[in-house]
Amino acid sequence: MTGQFVMAKDAAVEAQDFGTTCQLCNPSLTGARQLTVIDVSFAPGKGHSFHRHPRQEEVLHVIAGKVEQWVDGDKRVLGPGDSAFIPPDIVHASFNTGDQPARILAMLGPCVGASGYEVVDVSHEAPWNTLRK
Repeated sequence: MTGQFVMAKDAAVEAQDFGTTCQLCNPSLTGARQLTVIDVSFAPGKGHSFHRHPRQEEVLHVIAGKVEQWVDGDKRVLGPGDSAFIPPDIVHASFNTGDQPARILAMLGPCVGASGYEVVDVSHEAPWNTLRK
């Protein structure tokens, strides 16, 4: 495998119900096997609700805005420069608590599947469905 450049003008931005995602590194884009990197933007008041990655570790690094970050049952408000480490299969969620867009870099490893990313939504299960009332 050789190195790859991913130019901003060529990176595909995908609309999500919470904002946008942009894949920067994954098996189908770069040939990576150990690292998936996703640039995520959250619209004000929106977020990626409670989920887990059964076989992947994750680091979330806040680039801009205020992010209410949950790791299991622990909640912190993170700002630019703050990070959270999430071990495999631990439930977590990220929500923009500010009035401006928030942006994080999500780094997961190892890669799972062509997208490099596996997710199990648990937002409708107890106790996760009651934490943000």
